[in-house]
Amino acid sequence: MTEYKFKFSILSLPWLLMFLVSCVYATITPRLGVVERTPTKNLNAKLARASKGRLKTFYYAQTLDHFNYRPDSYTTFQQRYMMNSKHWAGANTSSPILVYFGAEAPIDNDVENVGFLNSYAPELNALIVFIEHRYYGKSMPFGSFEEAYSNTSTLGYFNSAQALADYAEVLVSLKKNLSAESSPVIVIGGSYGGMLASWFRLKYPHIGLGALASSAPILYFEGLTPHEQYYLIATKDYKEASMNCYNTIRQSWSKIDKIASKSDGLSLLSQKFKICNPINASSELKDQLERMYTSAAQYDKPPIYPVKMICDAIDVASKRTTDILSRILAGVVAFKGNKKCYDLNQIITEADLGWRWQTCTDLVIPMGREHDNTMFPISPFILKDLTESCQAVFGVDVTPRPHWIVTEFGGHGIKNVLKKFGSNIIFSNGLRDPYSGGGVLQNISNSVVAILTTNGSHTLDLLTPSKDDPKWLVGMRASEISIVKGWIAEYYAMLRS
Repeated sequence: MTEYKFKFSILSLPWLLMFLVSCVYATITPRLGVVERTPTKNLNAKLARASKGRLKTFYYAQTLDHFNYRPDSYTTFQQRYMMNSKHWAGANTSSPILVYFGAEAPIDNDVENVGFLNSYAPELNALIVFIEHRYYGKSMPFGSFEEAYSNTSTLGYFNSAQALADYAEVLVSLKKNLSAESSPVIVIGGSYGGMLASWFRLKYPHIGLGALASSAPILYFEGLTPHEQYYLIATKDYKEASMNCYNTIRQSWSKIDKIASKSDGLSLLSQKFKICNPINASSELKDQLERMYTSAAQYDKPPIYPVKMICDAIDVASKRTTDILSRILAGVVAFKGNKKCYDLNQIITEADLGWRWQTCTDLVIPMGREHDNTMFPISPFILKDLTESCQAVFGVDVTPRPHWIVTEFGGHGIKNVLKKFGSNIIFSNGLRDPYSGGGVLQNISNSVVAILTTNGSHTLDLLTPSKDDPKWLVGMRASEISIVKGWIAEYYAMLRS
């Protein structure tokens, strides 16, 4: 089969990313991640301040291919990781190492926003380590983003199994260099990073003593979870906020299509929603609205609570007008701010292309809406459509493997399986998070446990604690760290014996 070449310059990337979101409306998987992926202002300055707090950046000469012995497999690339030793009691005390696994984005935003490690490192006397995922941020094989993403051959080393092996190699080397072989390692991750943390504990138990997997939908593969579960939970969030809001959103899709069917309909919609560049199809607008609603539900965190923010605006507008689209626009303004115009592609980043690759290869999350039981229009998951859209972007050599994650890491009969050989994993979930539908929501054993909060959303427990945090969130974190302390105490007892 002929290799499909799609090498591009950085100048052509915005066009390619717009192609991704405009041409594959029904098959794009909502981004995971600890925080909503929006541009962070003054990030360099924030990281510089963090560095003064003893956070230092290092690079490890990482093996390109851990699972083959071809000549090119021994090629290395620079993988970025960061350490903070401010609170570490040192290797001679066997003090623990808290390791955060980067996921489908540069590590920078997580370093800025994930405060769980910094909060508990002092009482644990722990070393803090953040490791960036291959093919994101500055951890680029082949020397640059352009080269790493240039074709299917260079992208072929980009999968979750390779990423886990990266983390294992970094940690083994790091512990050796620090003479900290007896220091227990606790791995922590959120969202896709949470999946990696739980899988790491199962694959590399000799390296990671335990794992905190926050909002990790490890069961959203191969029919383990109903396709529409994400959208059912998002719909429930809006219903609980306001039935009027829910009904308005549900009715809006047909209104948009009805206007779009007119000769000047797309122009009218562009004007109505103040879109910077006129739309070419109603799906472009519907896609953006869907992303807004699902993002608000996924990251529905206090004190802002964006779902309530959107619904409050829709409810207020409903008292002034019967026009459904005017009500919807009020929700957009509340969520995005009152702007001169709205750019439908403004939050697309380079990392979206990486996530697209991952969901087109091993991380096939079958999301769709086969039935009219959500507030969103019907849009079923069809593997053939996903395959065609992936091949349109990456070439005919790329075929999604929907069964591979379950084959590699398990999932079927997880309760019985993990009772036999799993241990020291916390699965935490907020039940307002649409991705919680694919999470582990019940205790599996005494040491593989589920910690749930009814009001929580995506990875809230990993964010930097605030004095304004609700009691249920404070309690959630306290439960997690208590369990982690128990693991470490058992480990020390074993060392003494």
